[in-house]
Amino acid sequence: MDFEFIQELSELECLYGEVGDAARRKVSPVLTPLYSEWIAASKFCVMSTVGNESTDVSPRGDKKPVVRIIDEKTLHMPDWRGNNRIDSLRNILQDGRISLMFMVSGVNDVVRVNGTAKITAANNVRMSFEHDGHTPICVLIITVTEVHIHCPKSMMRSDFWNTKKPSKVPTIGSILKEVTTNEVGGINFDKDLSERTRKTLRS
Repeated sequence: MDFEFIQELSELECLYGEVGDAARRKVSPVLTPLYSEWIAASKFCVMSTVGNESTDVSPRGDKKPVVRIIDEKTLHMPDWRGNNRIDSLRNILQDGRISLMFMVSGVNDVVRVNGTAKITAANNVRMSFEHDGHTPICVLIITVTEVHIHCPKSMMRSDFWNTKKPSKVPTIGSILKEVTTNEVGGINFDKDLSERTRKTLRS
């Protein structure tokens, strides 16, 4: 199919019209007390980064708040062991820009933070996040440039928190089996996944 693509900002502005006063004024260059309170309640966020070759988006979660608020311009985020692909970390080394979308279970609003990030493996910083006998591999030091709350329309449209009828989707094992042409994954992978995940959750 052929499409006529929008090329100019003025075309977009014509389509969408004026920005409302509340939407325009909700953006803060610092973590205000209430924005800080909201973020401190979040145990899960989605992190977006950009590098020289690619972009990346990564879910981040913790038993405790997913980030630690240091001051009105600074967040610390522990990086717990995952699959060792380090896609996000590689991007941060190349281009420090970062965006975070914080979510709180059952709440339809989300809070978005834009800023820059650096990576430290300093032992004193890593050890400050130690719990349950485990320590993060490194810590992201995030400098906030703007923070704002996002309206709940997308969450409400998707009925995101309704778990009464969970969607049936392909399993990790079946997807791995497909993309590796039966070399990795499958039913046995899925059977072992819960136990493997539990054992390596903090390793």
